[in-house]
This record gives sequence, C-alpha cells and structure tokens, in this order.
Amino acid sequence: MAINTFKRKEIKFLLSMQQYNALLDVLEEYMIPDEYCKNGNEYGIYNIYYDTKDSFLIRESLSKPYYKEKLRLRSYYSPASPEDKVFLEIKKKIGGIVTKRRVTMTLAEAEAYIATGKRPESDKYITNQVLNEIDFFRQVYDIAPAQYISYQRMAFFGKDDKDFRLTFDRALTDRRYDLSLSKECYGRQIIRPDQRLMEIKISDSIPIWLSEQLSALGIYKTSFSKYGKAYQHFVLDKINNDKGVSIYA
Repeated sequence: MAINTFKRKEIKFLLSMQQYNALLDVLEEYMIPDEYCKNGNEYGIYNIYYDTKDSFLIRESLSKPYYKEKLRLRSYYSPASPEDKVFLEIKKKIGGIVTKRRVTMTLAEAEAYIATGKRPESDKYITNQVLNEIDFFRQVYDIAPAQYISYQRMAFFGKDDKDFRLTFDRALTDRRYDLSLSKECYGRQIIRPDQRLMEIKISDSIPIWLSEQLSALGIYKTSFSKYGKAYQHFVLDKINNDKGVSIYA
C-alpha cells in the first residue's frame, strides 16, 4: 500500500471551447503536460463517492461551510478488476485550503473495507494513520456508495513550480446506480460537450502570466462541485417525478 498527501488551494473555472483553445495556445511557454497527457492525450478518472442514506455529506458541502470532508474511491481504469490498484481518499477543505490523504489497495480490498470495516494489513505507520482517520470518518458517518462520477482529464505542471497544476476535465459523467468501479463508464453528462472544467491547483498564488490570460479571455472563477452538480440533478429529477419532494428529503 502507498500513501500520498496533498495540501493546496483548488480554484475552478468553467470554460467555453473558445476560451479553452485560446488558453491552450499559451500553456506551452509556461507549463509541461503530465506524462500521460503528451501529444494532446488525456486519461480517465473514475470515482465512487460515499455518503449517508440522507445524503448528509453532500448537502452539508453545498451549504459552503468553513470545514467539510468527503470520502471517495478512485481508479484510473474502467472497468477495474478486483485486483486492480485503487485509491481510497479522504479529502478535507478548511477555509479554502484543501488537504487530501489517500491509501492504495486493490478494488476487492477497498470494497470489503467499506462494506465490513475489515482493513487491509499494512506495516507502514503513515498508511495505518490514514486508515485510522478513515475509520473515524466511518464511525461518525454511516456511509455507503452513493455516487459514481468519471471524467477525462488533460493535466499540466508548471515548468518552474512542480506543485502548480492546471487540469481540464470533459465528459463529466454521473449515475447513482451500479455503484462499483468494476462497472463500465456510462451515465448522464454533467456539463455540455462544448465546455471544459478547469482547475488551478496551487500552494501559493496564481502566476501573473495566468492571471493576465484569464482576465484577457474573460475567464472567471466559479463554485463548482462535481458531486454537488450530480446531486442537484438527482434532486431535480425527484422533484419532477414527485412534486413536493424537498431537497433535504
């Protein structure tokens, strides 16, 4: 099992294709593509989000509290086999600063752990510390698989600052059934085909050159949660199918 820890700001923007293509034209001077994104390639990210039966975690997140947390399972394969490596991630946002800690295990181990609480064995101190944190999360919240979300990503790193990342996501896909990474990628689209969700992930401030480009192209930050948008679609469906259903039902 492996452990990765991240602490950074994450700023989101919803781009038109015109804005996206114009910004791509200037990235080559300042950034380099991720190793999986050379020559215009993308890679897939496939997630299962966990929540309570009454969707407490996403409802709390949408209220924009000072502190919020979530748990998700992530794979870079679709469909994933029981022995494929996946990442169980606990992500927290405190006053605008995002921290993410994750452990690596097989899909079979991860699904068994969530279902029964049986932890994969590890002799690594930090790995067990993260699992302790996830155990506490599971004690506080009675969680189960709640939401599938996947997308295709193009990612870049700063030439002078490897902690500075810029990502573009498309084909954001959601569903609230077949909630396993062993299932094929399919579902409803969260954004239009002619849009890209851009995220700036940085530990410090946005570089001046990028700020100037965003201003010139009329690109402004937005509040956008992939799980939040998917949940809002789910609630609207319920309202349309059964008038009078509350968002908090």
